[in-house]
Amino acid sequence: MKFMLLNGHGIRMNIDGAKLHVRDGKFSTKEEPVSYVFAPKKIDVDSIAIYGQSGTISIPAIRWLVKQGIQVTVLNWDGKLLTTMLPPESVQVKTKFDQYRAYENTALRIQIARKLIEAKFERTRLVLDYLGQRYPNIGTDIERDASKLSDTNTIREVMGVEGAVAQLYWSEFQKIIPDKYEFDGRNIGKTGRPMGAVDTVNCMLNYGYSLLEAECLRAINSTGLDSHVGFLHEMQPGKYSLAYDLQEPFRFLVDLAVITLIESEAMTKSDFVRTENYNLRLRPTGARKVTEEVNRWFNKAVEYQGKESAWSYIIFLKTRELAHYLSGKKRKFEFSTPAYEIDRQDSDEMRRKILAIPYAEWKKMGFSKGTLHYLKKNARDGKPFTMNKHVRERLERVGDVDWLIGQR
Repeated sequence: MKFMLLNGHGIRMNIDGAKLHVRDGKFSTKEEPVSYVFAPKKIDVDSIAIYGQSGTISIPAIRWLVKQGIQVTVLNWDGKLLTTMLPPESVQVKTKFDQYRAYENTALRIQIARKLIEAKFERTRLVLDYLGQRYPNIGTDIERDASKLSDTNTIREVMGVEGAVAQLYWSEFQKIIPDKYEFDGRNIGKTGRPMGAVDTVNCMLNYGYSLLEAECLRAINSTGLDSHVGFLHEMQPGKYSLAYDLQEPFRFLVDLAVITLIESEAMTKSDFVRTENYNLRLRPTGARKVTEEVNRWFNKAVEYQGKESAWSYIIFLKTRELAHYLSGKKRKFEFSTPAYEIDRQDSDEMRRKILAIPYAEWKKMGFSKGTLHYLKKNARDGKPFTMNKHVRERLERVGDVDWLIGQR
């Protein structure tokens, strides 16, 4: 999976000699915009996101993109998905009728909705555990509220349980956000959908979720399902209810991407701009940083069905499994698989171990004093860090912190 982001003024896509010529936008008269040329069947981009102010796409370019199976997504000024141009959809018309019948079957609809939220809860636990490895004050127990899901009998009740767990999740998420980000939770309107962002964290989340929505639409289109007919989210004119459904088990990827950007202090004040109605939007530099980080998490590998697959492909596989389940080709399915585990190299325990280890013990392990100095500096700074595999493995084998202190 690879996103290409185009933003700024003067974006252009046209065809010359059977090749796609793409020119990125620019933001001042002094800079020279980046240009790309792609030959047919040799383009290494799956999706193009346009977050620009002006530009043109020729009709031959549109035809070329469709034939190459490239999705084009246009994002609004606030980072929300405005529209998307999808590759040719599956012609499995019967799949849509199976989907409509399932939607009208109340018991089946609730069953599918529960499975979506069960999977979301699994990934909620994952993110909280990931944070808990780094921040000891993070609460990771959501069982009291999550256990109520099995007693739900209506979509409204399912959404109520999901909302309670989400409130707990965001309250824990908030604990790791530095005060300068002014984050006090998700900006959710009366409709249950995100409002315009008033802080930088919500701004990044909204933008990332739009990229995820586009990827879900791509999967829906490829499997022949109707994006407007969801099981958890109600149908509304112009809304992609099924895409909203399918986002739920995979929102954690965007959350982890935003956490990475915050912890690494990759975003600066200049990456955002305040609009006339006091909402925040990403400047082109910020949009590029968020796109690259989300793309990195989408491409992380996970083992599923005996193979290593990227999460972007897992989204497609789970959507296809849903289609097969609705058509009777598959007797059961789960959104909560594949299971995913993340062990932080920069966990609180590892930081304390690095700070406690004496040079004499470190030397016995065969490492230089300079390496230890570098690790101790990273551990003290509080920023995320990684280690070489052999360094980490040897550190994991040494005693606990109290034992290390005793070696001094």
